[in-house]
Amino acid sequence: MATTILVAGGTGNLGGRIINALLDRGADVRALVRLSSDDDKVQELEQRGVRVFRVDMNDLAQLTSACEGVSCVVSAIQGLGDVLIDTQSKLLEAAVAAGVPRFIPSDFSSDYTQIAEGYNRNFDLRRDFKTHLDQAPIAATSVLNGAFADMLAYIPLLNFEKKQVTYWEDADWRIDFTTMDNTAAYTAEAALDASTPRILRIASFQISPNELAAVAGEMTGQRFEVVRLGSRDELAAYNQRERAAHPEGEQEVYPSWQQSQYMHSMFSAQNQPLDNDRYPAIQWTSVQEILSASRGRR
Repeated sequence: MATTILVAGGTGNLGGRIINALLDRGADVRALVRLSSDDDKVQELEQRGVRVFRVDMNDLAQLTSACEGVSCVVSAIQGLGDVLIDTQSKLLEAAVAAGVPRFIPSDFSSDYTQIAEGYNRNFDLRRDFKTHLDQAPIAATSVLNGAFADMLAYIPLLNFEKKQVTYWEDADWRIDFTTMDNTAAYTAEAALDASTPRILRIASFQISPNELAAVAGEMTGQRFEVVRLGSRDELAAYNQRERAAHPEGEQEVYPSWQQSQYMHSMFSAQNQPLDNDRYPAIQWTSVQEILSASRGRR
């Protein structure tokens, strides 16, 4: 009999990939979606054999019913405190009430346990939910993947036009990058694995600004300059000023100062040791493959 996994946020980018990875592995998949979810996306899931539960995310009875008979709940929902704390807490309560043995929270990020409170607003939300999760009578596993490698050519780090790689603090600091597909595949494996630890740390590749400039240079035949923008402390101070100056961003998932906070986290936390080898069937994407694909879309 196939193992049943419930995915919350299945109509989202990462959630959809996790569902695909679970289906590829023969799992019986349920998707938890909001009442307002896009009909086309819901129908697409149903056509693939996914059992879709349209629910009021504040209705504990509906959530509990969706969780009945499930081996693991995977949360891939994204948002602010009302989602990452309130909605996830309700989902957690439902999973416990339904007797679900395992829960994977929406912690897909750099290792926020290494980042002090106040340096990354979205990491603080994950930390707050962690306190609820660690007190619940359910086994939990967080998959920490660093930054999404799919965005490498679009974040303030690598600039093909200027032939520059910019960095903060240390040009030899190796940043964790994982593609969304690799993250989804690994999460699917973890959801089907009853013996996972509390935290799993992964990276498709780890690369420093100096190494990134070398790879980009080899691929283009041109020299990439490595430019220091300042120290981590200077970036942190800038982020604090920007957050104070733009309080409207507190109601946005990705305000400009939050994006800058992510950059600070990339140069502050590092996944060690990596748990990549836990599932040897996963084929990890290389930085060369990411940069080739990024240049092809330009």
